[in-house]
Amino acid sequence: IWVWPCLVLALLSGLAASGFPSHPVQLLRVVDDIEIYSTKISCKVTSRFAHNVVTTRAVNRADKAKEVSFDVELPKTAFITNFTLWVTIDGVTYPGNVKEKEVAQAQYQKAVSQGKTAGLVKASGRKLEKFTVSVNVASGSKVTFELTYEELLKRHKGKYEMYLKIQPKQLVRHFEIDAHIFEPQGISMLDAEASFITNDLLGSALTKTFSGKKGHVSFRPSLDQQRSCPTCTDSLLNGDFTITYDVNRESPANVQVVNGYFVHFFAPHGLPVVPKNIVFVIDVSGSMAGRKIQQTRDALLKILEDMKEDDYLNFILFSGDVTTWKDHLVQATPENLEEARTFVKGIDDRGMTNINDGLMTGISMLNRAREEHLVPERSTSIIIMLTDGDANIGESRPEKIQENVRNAIRGRFPLYNLGFGHNLNYNFLESLALENHGFARRIYEDSDANLQLQGFYEEVANPLLTDVEVEYPENAILDLTKNSYPHFYDGSEIVVAGRLVDGDMNNFKADVKGHGAFNDLTFTEEVDMKEMEQALKEQEYIFGNYIERLWAYLTIEQLLEKRKNAHGQEKENITAQALELSLKYHFVTPLTSMVVTKPEDSEDQTSIADKPGEGQLAYLNPVFLCSTASYQPPQTPYYYVDGDPHFIIQVPEKEDAICFNIDEDPGTVLRLIQDPITGLSVNGQIIGDKGSSPDPKTRKTYFGKLGIASSQMDFQIEVTTEKITLWNGDAPSTFSWLDTVTVRQDGLSVTINRQKNMVVSFGEGVSFVVVLHQVWKGHPVHQDFLGFYVVDSHRMSAQTHGLLGQFFHPFDFEVSDIRPGSDPGKTDATMVVKSHQLTVTRGSQKDYRKDASVGTKVICWFVHNNGEGLIDGVHTDYVVPSLF
Repeated sequence: IWVWPCLVLALLSGLAASGFPSHPVQLLRVVDDIEIYSTKISCKVTSRFAHNVVTTRAVNRADKAKEVSFDVELPKTAFITNFTLWVTIDGVTYPGNVKEKEVAQAQYQKAVSQGKTAGLVKASGRKLEKFTVSVNVASGSKVTFELTYEELLKRHKGKYEMYLKIQPKQLVRHFEIDAHIFEPQGISMLDAEASFITNDLLGSALTKTFSGKKGHVSFRPSLDQQRSCPTCTDSLLNGDFTITYDVNRESPANVQVVNGYFVHFFAPHGLPVVPKNIVFVIDVSGSMAGRKIQQTRDALLKILEDMKEDDYLNFILFSGDVTTWKDHLVQATPENLEEARTFVKGIDDRGMTNINDGLMTGISMLNRAREEHLVPERSTSIIIMLTDGDANIGESRPEKIQENVRNAIRGRFPLYNLGFGHNLNYNFLESLALENHGFARRIYEDSDANLQLQGFYEEVANPLLTDVEVEYPENAILDLTKNSYPHFYDGSEIVVAGRLVDGDMNNFKADVKGHGAFNDLTFTEEVDMKEMEQALKEQEYIFGNYIERLWAYLTIEQLLEKRKNAHGQEKENITAQALELSLKYHFVTPLTSMVVTKPEDSEDQTSIADKPGEGQLAYLNPVFLCSTASYQPPQTPYYYVDGDPHFIIQVPEKEDAICFNIDEDPGTVLRLIQDPITGLSVNGQIIGDKGSSPDPKTRKTYFGKLGIASSQMDFQIEVTTEKITLWNGDAPSTFSWLDTVTVRQDGLSVTINRQKNMVVSFGEGVSFVVVLHQVWKGHPVHQDFLGFYVVDSHRMSAQTHGLLGQFFHPFDFEVSDIRPGSDPGKTDATMVVKSHQLTVTRGSQKDYRKDASVGTKVICWFVHNNGEGLIDGVHTDYVVPSLF
């Protein structure tokens, strides 16, 4: 009888990385007279860190001890943390102890030989693909056993996925999956589905809800819902149950701190894709014949459909010798892609396996393309190798191939290795990829192998940032996990964890720097520790020390990965560190096992779990540079427009200011600045209050959208109250007002200060500030709007014009006949300006650059009737059809 007391819970990306087969796996082998009558799977996820508990109840109705082998397929991203037995015959609980492998095995064998209740958990292989719990159940005993494991859910193609492989093979009286998810960023979507049950039946057994930061999924099929037919006694629960979710992305980064440990999540969106130069190195040896070579062709044809025209590519085929499609990389134009399809359709198997020469040809081609400027300077290179066997001609020594490849790549681009099937040295492929900033993936010889290949390519097809560095204040962080990444791919996420030196610090700051398609970016995240403490209190309902465990988990995972390419004393030191953390945090890793056994005396209860271990670029011509400077406004502003919309022109020579309003309908776009010499222009679109009055005398209008452009640089910035979009040519980069980021290009700097303002500078002589005004979202009348300030204009030409730009040039005015105005409490006067005599009124406006809510009072002379007589022409002359 095959029954299922456990689940496989993982991200799909983790499954593929760890070598999951596409067919179901047998999860529990039960011998005669063992009855499994209940299974509950409890999943609690806090900030991507999953804590999963599988509880199964069984009874041995035989007259002698019986052993149950409990095999669980887990991704390499999961660590078992506990296995506990409750035996009703003696009422004793036996907890699991994590020990070094040899000690755990000896203790288990001793217990089994004496017919005692015992269970062993051990890692099988370097990939952590299989965990085994063997439970010897004494005669007459009713046993409850509980398996706990933890993992960090990795973001894959824009979502987190918990994957449950269900195969009980019998009806289970009490069967339940219960998943609670808590994400401080807020949950943006949550879904669950099963491949083995119709939507009608699933709907009545499944509940899924989410609101704000919390989500819940429950699956509780009744016995009748489990039946494969109304009168059947076998179960239809045989297939995949998946839970998918993602979090709100209002800010690209999120930092959380608990008990002195922090975790930093980083996943920007809205950035343009960095063009890539990609070489496919394909094994076409005789062993690839038949279905494998056909599936490879199918996958490559699909990949060609997804190539972008800015990309460059080539194909290298290796068998006994090496064949190239082209002598150099070519751009992915429609004509070249059509020619590539013809080449791919003709790929056929032949000969031996010369991995070394195939890789060296591809690496040399990428190096030469960069050195000879055959590819865009601001692009990234990638090499992907697919093979189904071991090198058997040419240089075939794995260590020598690794040396050759390492010396040729020299850290300039990643190598990804795809191992097709099982008849190959996967450890070699993995080590080769890891030491060249890539990773290896096994491709299974199944009908969906072409989809596996396509799925891998989709993961790396859209790099958004390269050379990503996550930086923290100097001397403020200890035990930092990996904080440097060669690429950030769209749909993924970078996770960094560490420990704060000073647990009493008031503020915590993190900068993420990277090269984008057109700009070098710096994202800054600041955390107020008091606000953080308050915000995280509600998380305690899951598990309070999750960040410390997440840090330990990441550290162990990265040490084990580093260990694969270490040697000698370095490997010993890494092993000791990983073992010490595994024992301290009760993780089953390749270095440890867990044993549960009935102790004979108190001495046997002593565990070694608490004992310590044995010891403790190719040159890029960057278009953009980065910084995180914050804006400090100068003492004397010159020209700005803010509020309803109030235009203020300061005249330092007069130590005075002039102001005027423009009354236009919402949706109207006004030209604020246009300089035909420098090519700079600024336009603004008017918005109104909610339900604005059509009467110009009573309605309130503001600027809700601004367009800033440089025709010489082919650069545009669109600013709204929700987001900021930068265009270099046709490629957009999008940021929100929750970001703190600086973008710099030769002659240009753009700094967004979170929920405050944006500073745009063109060289040393032109500087603008956009101020964000936010109001309560539920306000019945008002809505968010923008203010625009010119704080430096001295390098703009004498031909600059626009509602603000015309005042960049020196002009004079005289005020006389100051007298009481028609409005009590206000003073009128006569102003002579631009050969016009005007009646003006003394009033005041606000400068909101330092404080968007309070502002600083600015005294000015108000010019009536839409600035008539002050501005050149009439105000309708400045109406334009669009922002750009």
